[in-house]
Amino acid sequence: MATAKKINPMVKTALELGPVLAFFAAYVLLKDKTFEVGGQTYDGFIAVTAGFIPVLVICTLILWRLTGHLSKMQIVTLVLVVVFGGLSVWLNDDRFFKMKPTLIYLIFGGLLGFGLLRGQSYLRVVMEEVMPLEHEGWMILTRRVCAFFIGLAILNEVIWRTQSTETWVSFKTFGLTIAIFAFFMAQGKLFQKYGIEKTED
Repeated sequence: MATAKKINPMVKTALELGPVLAFFAAYVLLKDKTFEVGGQTYDGFIAVTAGFIPVLVICTLILWRLTGHLSKMQIVTLVLVVVFGGLSVWLNDDRFFKMKPTLIYLIFGGLLGFGLLRGQSYLRVVMEEVMPLEHEGWMILTRRVCAFFIGLAILNEVIWRTQSTETWVSFKTFGLTIAIFAFFMAQGKLFQKYGIEKTED
């Protein structure tokens, strides 16, 4: 696998989070509007989803061009956005796009769980360079992340099926991000106990 090239962290953050924030801003502006295209009426959510897909594709391609690397999660996310976002626009049904986070978290939670059944930490494969840990630390963290992802999948299903679209958009944009940040911040003691200090020549 090719090593990712270093780029300005601000540029990387803008390319990764920019499309999501743009989706939220566009939805706030267009949520109460409707659009007539080819004799079909689309609400603001569907229109914003249609715009979000090419924006995410372009930003992901730029990121790949600059770094020469995309993570497995970025690739899977892009594919699911194109497929389920495309279905939502094509069928004029927002349910497909709202199910996307559920599938993302179930896929990664399932993969981590499969690895645990084999006595392995697949999380270690993708994060070891960022957070070097002892084997036991990786196994504990993987179990926690697996359970966390399954929990997020269930939570997303509950939110989009029981709450308004506006509530779901806010949850997807901010709630999920805050939850992931809080989760990893809560692992501080584990990182301290099982962390391995890197030695540099």
